[in-house]
Amino acid sequence: MAESDISALVKCIRTDLDCADMCDTTVKVLTRQTAYDLTVIRSVVSACLTTIVACAEECERHAAHHVHCAICADVCRQAEVACRDLLVALDARQTGSPVGAPN
Repeated sequence: MAESDISALVKCIRTDLDCADMCDTTVKVLTRQTAYDLTVIRSVVSACLTTIVACAEECERHAAHHVHCAICADVCRQAEVACRDLLVALDARQTGSPVGAPN
């Protein structure tokens, strides 16, 4: 927010904040120590993944000019992989298949 031309980064900042909120919510839902509903968990993780990808793409647009955007984009891409891996594991759990086994 301390950038000299903040107006050029408004969408990026908004996307970053949305992503942070969605990741925070996803962590809260995933770490509850009670019974869970795989459909709800899958929906939350899918929504988080969508937000992470949008954030990565927006930060990549600014990465050449702002180091913090490059770092954010990189971290988002790592989180994208983690979410995709979790969705695969959730699908395997739902079908009863071992993770990584062909369905």
